[in-house]
Amino acid sequence: MTPPTERGNGGDGGDGGGGSDGGTSGSDDSDDRIDGPHQGQSLVTAGTELESADAAMVLVHGRGATARSIIQMGNEVHQDGLALLAPQAQRNEWYPNSFLAPVESNEPGRTSGLQAISDAIEAANEAGVPTDRLLVLGFSQGACLASEYVARDPQRYGGLAALSGGLIGDEIEVTDYLGGETAADLDGTPAFLGCSDVDPHVPEERVHETASVLEELDADVDTRIYEGMGHGVNEDELETVASMVITLVGE
Repeated sequence: MTPPTERGNGGDGGDGGGGSDGGTSGSDDSDDRIDGPHQGQSLVTAGTELESADAAMVLVHGRGATARSIIQMGNEVHQDGLALLAPQAQRNEWYPNSFLAPVESNEPGRTSGLQAISDAIEAANEAGVPTDRLLVLGFSQGACLASEYVARDPQRYGGLAALSGGLIGDEIEVTDYLGGETAADLDGTPAFLGCSDVDPHVPEERVHETASVLEELDADVDTRIYEGMGHGVNEDELETVASMVITLVGE
């Protein structure tokens, strides 16, 4: 397993989502690549060299943390053949306010953060790892961005793990994430949502709302609410993510 290294993450990327799978940026406008506060930050990589990897995990850190710190979580669940990629937020913060605030109050950070995830996915795609062999994981702010990205760019992913987070906005309407009868869906993507029942930042209701949206998009959702845990990651969550990784690498 290679030690963490940093790549540039901002100059002349393409339209943001696709690589071999033709995905979108995860934002409302997929035609133009976003150039916001998080573009130009480092993309930290570890695990199996990307060019040799059979699968990949994009890890999105929380407020006040760093790409290098969440790479450590990736190392705990790493398997041979898995590349780890972690985008870095400017000043260690993806957006300024609670994820429960109106979306406009968290721009341009929210959209720029979605683009950062898209850029990491594109890097994996260009190295030969398709999106259906790529797991998107986030904690706290990172979990909010990860779930928002996957819900707004529905296709088959290798998985989603949203730990202590949920979809972004003051209100969540399932119809905002559905594109009509001919729209794409998540095609059975495994999605794990883990959170405490007393998390001071993430209401349990928002976790269930997020699960409902993902289920409507045809994800295979596993929601676990942990009694009295607070805002953090527990052993059961790590074991669940590790199991998702083993399944992904073994496919």
